[in-house]
Amino acid sequence: MNPPMNPPVELIDYLETLPEPHILCDIHYRILAANKAYRRSFGGRESLVGRTCYSVSHHYDSPCDKAGETCPLKQSLRSGQRERVLHLHHTPDGEAYVNIELAPVRDASGAIAFFIEKMEPLGESAGHPEPRTLVGRAPAFRRMLELMGRVAPSDATVMLQGESGTGKELVAKAIHDASRRASKPFVAVDCSGLTETLFESELFGHEKGSFTGASSRRIGLVEAAAGGTLFLDELGDIPLGMQVKLLRLLETGTFRRVGASEFLKSDIRLISATHRNLRAMVESGGFRQDLYFRLNTFPISLPALRERLSDVPLLVESLLVRVAPGRELHLADETLRYLMAYDYPGNVRELRNVLERATLLCDGDTIYPEHLPEEVRHAVAQVADMPGGAVGAGLIAGGGGRQRIGSESAATAQPTLSQLETVVLRQRLAVHRGNRKALAAELGISERTLYRKLRVLRDG
Repeated sequence: MNPPMNPPVELIDYLETLPEPHILCDIHYRILAANKAYRRSFGGRESLVGRTCYSVSHHYDSPCDKAGETCPLKQSLRSGQRERVLHLHHTPDGEAYVNIELAPVRDASGAIAFFIEKMEPLGESAGHPEPRTLVGRAPAFRRMLELMGRVAPSDATVMLQGESGTGKELVAKAIHDASRRASKPFVAVDCSGLTETLFESELFGHEKGSFTGASSRRIGLVEAAAGGTLFLDELGDIPLGMQVKLLRLLETGTFRRVGASEFLKSDIRLISATHRNLRAMVESGGFRQDLYFRLNTFPISLPALRERLSDVPLLVESLLVRVAPGRELHLADETLRYLMAYDYPGNVRELRNVLERATLLCDGDTIYPEHLPEEVRHAVAQVADMPGGAVGAGLIAGGGGRQRIGSESAATAQPTLSQLETVVLRQRLAVHRGNRKALAAELGISERTLYRKLRVLRDG
């Protein structure tokens, strides 16, 4: 490898003036300079100059693209243009998701000589157990984060689509925290169960005497969110009569309190969420088409937990800290196998409830299968009874004389997670009838990882 080129001093001085973390690299991934913001956020105490960006950020021995990641430097060399990616970086405080923007710098001949790389942490998200952040590593989760990182710096209207319990308010708050409005209010509104009159008063406020019980003027949530973000949860429940007033707010930036004659100006960013099929509601007349298109500027799908089951161990660690603060709890191996085999119709919210119940039933420091609800334990029994399962009844055997689920003839051997994975993989492959792209998405893994697992399954 050629010795690194000396970058222009004025370029290094320029990086030091930038408030965001920046590094300067050559085309061989070597760090030539790191500004103060980068050293403070990512550098720790070690010297960075001369090391490779992938060893500092990922602790890899080879470039990102050789380790299954998307490498912005490699992409920029190929395209000759600025590139953006989302990466999971090591920091002094643990692993965190970071938006990377990499721009090539050309020499006098027009050839790429250096790269300037800017790093921006993505709100409250992490790839390690963390009590108050979005946690995950699965491909479906990371695709969601990439979209969040793209839209957060803008003022675009965002619609979050996902099943109940997938964490839509947490995602909305993370987008707010990564935006230029982060220092302003984040106001959440639950639209379900509100009558049209009550909804209008909650959203826009009212004047004294405007209706029975209005004993004083009251500002609405739109005013309370001034300069910040208004989050409308359960958007599909907004009464039809209110939808036209919400549309006016979006189109003109104005609204009127109930009982008032003058219009007020609004400066808010709107994020909405729903678990309902709004497009179908538009076709049936239950939701205004013009409002739907205004709200659906930038849709983001939140993956169901069954689509990212590989994140269950990380989520368990994070959730246990929340539901049982001060207790040092951990799961028995067989308990984790039960949790990894369940489909979670209630998603992360259900996992939290399952763990909270288990902590109340657990008197020691280890959570065992009998501390789990019957429906979770029953899911493992169903997997064990599937035809063609590699481990069969071994999946339903309890350990150490503990509770056993299923037939009395269950084997006593304790299965491993890889054995459970084999059974589930066979089941899902049969359901998808060979559609491997859809299977990879459901399992929350990349297609490359799925192909590797299928090769192991075939050769085994």
